[in-house]
Amino acid sequence: MRLRDKKAIVTGAGQGIGRSIALKMAQEGADIAVVEWNRDTGVQIQKEIEALGRRCLLLGVNVAERRQVDQMVAEVIGVFGRVDILVNNAGFDRPGSLLKTKEEDWDAVFGVHLTGTLNCIQAVVPYMIEKSYGKIINLSSVWGKRGAVSEISYSTAKAGILGLTKSVARELGRYQINVNAVLPGFILTPTVSKMAEKYRNIIIENTPFKRAGQPEEVANVVAFLVSDEASFMTGAEVEVSGGWNM
Repeated sequence: MRLRDKKAIVTGAGQGIGRSIALKMAQEGADIAVVEWNRDTGVQIQKEIEALGRRCLLLGVNVAERRQVDQMVAEVIGVFGRVDILVNNAGFDRPGSLLKTKEEDWDAVFGVHLTGTLNCIQAVVPYMIEKSYGKIINLSSVWGKRGAVSEISYSTAKAGILGLTKSVARELGRYQINVNAVLPGFILTPTVSKMAEKYRNIIIENTPFKRAGQPEEVANVVAFLVSDEASFMTGAEVEVSGGWNM
């Protein structure tokens, strides 16, 4: 119960890594605001969190829209009274090679990953500064460091999250607010499970552990980083990749 009675916001918490993070933090004692555009998956995770005896708010928000984000944070404050933890996990992918990447796809991916992350941070930080306490985790990706063929928009957005994380960490350190980035590698999410087996096998063969990771393995690292056990960590890039990026 490292997070007993903490109040957390997790974006994109309906499935995959976000779902596992929300559940893990609830198991550790936190009340969770689930920010999820897909109501069906959102309702399911809400039921699971409440079954653990924790409070859960379900909020359908497009994080790329600042007005919606401001309203979401105001509602969380109104119900929970504060925000101790923010996990920026919302994201999606529109694959495309260099010459086939369309402007609308680029803008859409950046809108959720980068603008959405910035929107959420800007909305919660005044409340964290007031308490001189806060934990912010931004989900990047190994692809944000190494790049990927036909993943121009996604890889670039995830690289931008690393720069954003370090810049915000430098600004907020004086307020005792920890800001870190987690970089998953090849994790068995619903999206990855749809990938052609031959491509999955190539990545697995280049991973020292010779397997894909589980969403829970990312969630375990996030739970540590938002706990007071990681009180002297900020601006870090923590890879959870089975060594894929060595």
